[in-house]
Amino acid sequence: MNVEEMKITDNEFLRQFETEIEGELCIIEYSQQDRKIFLTKIKVSEKVLERQNDFIEAVLSRISETNMRVVPTNPTIAGFMRKNRRKYKDLLPVGINI
Repeated sequence: MNVEEMKITDNEFLRQFETEIEGELCIIEYSQQDRKIFLTKIKVSEKVLERQNDFIEAVLSRISETNMRVVPTNPTIAGFMRKNRRKYKDLLPVGINI
């Protein structure tokens, strides 16, 4: 399964994005404020850890369709965005650098 095929579910009640990779539930928790979404926590099991970046990429792609700005407060997600700075700089709020 590649990033485009990954089915991302927005569980608004629990405020988390979810997907299943090889039978394992993967979660990115968030909070929303104004037009910003704060990505606060990521949970990916050891079994599918090598797919973590695919999950982050799929969630960021989903958020980019909503006109929201992303504030990555989780170090793993911030690191991913930093490594892919050119691709995701438009998702960051004005004045936020990572």
